[in-house]
Amino acid sequence: MREAGFWDWAVAAYAMPAVAETCLSLQDTNDQDVPLLLWAAWCAATGRQPDEDDLDAACDTARVWRDAAIVPLRDLRRRLNSTIPDMNQDDRLAVREQIKVVELDAERRLMAALERLAPTSAGPPLPYLEALVALSRRRDRVTPRPALAVLAERLPA
Repeated sequence: MREAGFWDWAVAAYAMPAVAETCLSLQDTNDQDVPLLLWAAWCAATGRQPDEDDLDAACDTARVWRDAAIVPLRDLRRRLNSTIPDMNQDDRLAVREQIKVVELDAERRLMAALERLAPTSAGPPLPYLEALVALSRRRDRVTPRPALAVLAERLPA
């Protein structure tokens, strides 16, 4: 059986019970990058072990996509979720849906870029928590270990 690519794996993992909520909490509460966390988990699930250079490259790639496209689109989508005086509600919601599609496309393109950065050699699956913590340590000064442990427990076995 062919191994699932990163996007397919991430969509399936995100759909598992409480994974989406945990990821969004890590994003909103701990300023974590969901596609990047899922990449680290996918690497672990597929037995890929990124070295420090791989982790740095992934963090840099995610940062550029997040700052240039994903966060501005997310912020605009969220702003359009509320009523805005003098803006027709149906038009506002239609534009919001279009922004949502573009935001998802940007995340998918980021995830394709991250997949290209993953080591090609794979072994047996690795512990999720170890991979998530290693990535978080390369990305941030503070590692939200308890929240990452919750995510690790909820990801597919």
